[in-house]
Amino acid sequence: MRQLKKVVSVAGIRIGGNNPVVVQSMTKTKTANVRDTVRQIRRIQRAGCELIRCAVVNRDDARALKEIREAATIPLIADIHFDYRLALAAIEAGVHKIRINPGNIGERWKVEEIIRAAKGSGIPVRVGINSGSLPGGIIEKYGRPTADAIVEAAEQALSVFTENDFSDIVISAKGADVPDTVEAYQILSARFDHPLHIGITEAGLPFQGGIRSAVGLGILLNQGIGDTMRVSLTADPVHEVAAAYTVLSALGLRHRGPLLISCPVCGRCDVELERIARAVDRRLKAYQPFLKVAVMGCVVNGPGEARDADFGIACGKGLGAVFVRGKEVRRVKEDKLVDTLFEVIDENIDN
Repeated sequence: MRQLKKVVSVAGIRIGGNNPVVVQSMTKTKTANVRDTVRQIRRIQRAGCELIRCAVVNRDDARALKEIREAATIPLIADIHFDYRLALAAIEAGVHKIRINPGNIGERWKVEEIIRAAKGSGIPVRVGINSGSLPGGIIEKYGRPTADAIVEAAEQALSVFTENDFSDIVISAKGADVPDTVEAYQILSARFDHPLHIGITEAGLPFQGGIRSAVGLGILLNQGIGDTMRVSLTADPVHEVAAAYTVLSALGLRHRGPLLISCPVCGRCDVELERIARAVDRRLKAYQPFLKVAVMGCVVNGPGEARDADFGIACGKGLGAVFVRGKEVRRVKEDKLVDTLFEVIDENIDN
């Protein structure tokens, strides 16, 4: 059961309530390089990203935000650390949301300056707690960034917003440790009505990071926790977006494009199934609708799995059958399987 939170709007993208989990990513260019940043934003947006965040490291980055905002057609979030003046400059440039970590902004009055500016511009703030930058006193108290340490840092940060009558907030509390991060979000979800941005920070390279993110985010999403998410990978941000939708699709929460199901291959398989599956996967990227496509390698599970999909292949020795929603429609040799599958798909859908 989804844990419903208050709704926060970011340039028309609604986070919280009954709204779908919103997929985010972050540019990996130097923000001051407007051309490269805008190009990357457009690529990420085509992949399905709905909110994009840019690092604002210095004044050059802040000055670039206005031009980036005008060129992009996706809500723009400024990611601020250390210098509250960069947050003020980003708000003046017209960004649609600010992300700050109050733990490294410094004195309380600096956070209050950001709150006043955000309130005046009518934009929300993500209060982002990161296990790697908790206040010193909290680390001394807990010894390491435990779930309780992350939650206490979040509560301290949120108290400033509450006392300044600002509630247009999204909370994140990311850690690199999956169990600690999951526990921290579970506690925060029970205590606060603000929508939650979930993620595993510094997850790693695509394979390992994708698995670690899927484990942590999958647990939370399956418990109804999480209103917006990012899969943080040491990789092209397009991969982050693809991974996010894969997690959401696996849980039946959102689908974007086709879903390929393929068997792991064993000694019963008499065709080059990995080659066939990769060829199908490449060609499916050209299709927009959600389709379940099965590529199965033997007679044990093949026909059943293929029949359960929208479209499927069940292979025998050197040949295979093509299925459409449970019904076998063609039987062809192995070298014709992929082309025949896509002929059948094209005959039966409007792409």
